[in-house]
Amino acid sequence: AAGLSYVGAYVINAYKSYDNFLQDKYVVLPAVIIICVAVVMFIIGLLGCCATFRESRVGLGLFLAIILVIFIAEVSTFVLGFVYREKVKTDVQGTMRSVFEKYDGKNTESEVVDYLQEQLHCCGVKNYSDWTTTQWYNSTGNHSVPLSCCQQEAKNCTGQLDQLQEL
Repeated sequence: AAGLSYVGAYVINAYKSYDNFLQDKYVVLPAVIIICVAVVMFIIGLLGCCATFRESRVGLGLFLAIILVIFIAEVSTFVLGFVYREKVKTDVQGTMRSVFEKYDGKNTESEVVDYLQEQLHCCGVKNYSDWTTTQWYNSTGNHSVPLSCCQQEAKNCTGQLDQLQEL
């Protein structure tokens, strides 16, 4: 229960950094569900301890039934996550592309894009060529990508596409 609570809290905390990309607020719903499951598991664990302490067959049978229901729920959640992973991927990429379109180097969406690219060591949604269709690329005059695309070790990176080894 403590481990699940930590995971749920970590997901909610990590969501704050990427909430501009994930505009649907239901994205944190799995984290809330994880925390609720942690609370329920704590209560069930307490029930199991009490049943064991009192050596109650009925209590232990109830404990086993509840644990089996939880296991079935976990397996079905895993299957649903596996089945719908492509839909989630497509939705996130679509939202990311719309945020990249709003990039101007000054607004909050720009800060989030820069943070994301620096943290994940990436450039664009799939690669640097995603920037060639944005207003930023055309408005810079020198047809460059943001400096957050540059590798951290690159000293003279200007973001121009003729320096691909530095992106």
